[in-house]
Amino acid sequence: QVQLVESGGGSVQAGGSLRLSCVVYGYSYSNYCMGWFRQAPGKEREGVSGIDRRGGTYYDDSVKGRFTISRDNAKNTLYLQMNNLKPEDTAMYYCRAVSTFSVVLGDLKMTPQAPPSDWGQGTQVTVSS
Repeated sequence: QVQLVESGGGSVQAGGSLRLSCVVYGYSYSNYCMGWFRQAPGKEREGVSGIDRRGGTYYDDSVKGRFTISRDNAKNTLYLQMNNLKPEDTAMYYCRAVSTFSVVLGDLKMTPQAPPSDWGQGTQVTVSS
């Protein structure tokens, strides 16, 4: 069964750190580009960071220099290390296979790919000032 399981979220103060994980079940994870997205209340879902099959990385300007994406193909796991968190990072975070990346004026756009999967349940990140 295809499934994405995100974890690692929590509540931190501004300046703190969290490490998100996304375990992929049910498809050949190493064959896909992957991305992290987030959605704050009342806002549209947006791209945060992406990584291609060879490990090339992409970041939205809002997180560049603070977040680091990585992947462990042996563990079918995607990571997002988030440092120097800000209140504006507060959102539900999701991972997803993606088919395209583009950065326009610092704004990262990623196209979710389906199949292999739909959205997971996400993991909540809350940053207080």
